[in-house]
Amino acid sequence: MGLMYTKFHLYFDETNWSQISHNPIVFQATKNDSVLEIDDVAHKLYKLHFKKGGKLNMFRVTGQFRLTWDDADLID
Repeated sequence: MGLMYTKFHLYFDETNWSQISHNPIVFQATKNDSVLEIDDVAHKLYKLHFKKGGKLNMFRVTGQFRLTWDDADLID
C-alpha cells in the first residue's frame, strides 16, 4: 500500500480519471498509464503511473491531503 502526503490540490484529467466516491474521496484511472504528478510535503516531485481501473484514495488531514493506493495498481 502506497502512502504520500501533499499540501497541494491535485488536478485529475477527466479523460484519464473519474471520481467514483465522494465520501471517502476515491478516483479511478479510466485509461492505462494514467499519470499523476504529486509534489509531496517535502517538495519532492513524484510521477505515479496507474493501470486502467487503479484507484487513488484521498483524505483531508489538517491542511494536507493523505493519498493512498494499492501498489498493484501501479505500472512498474
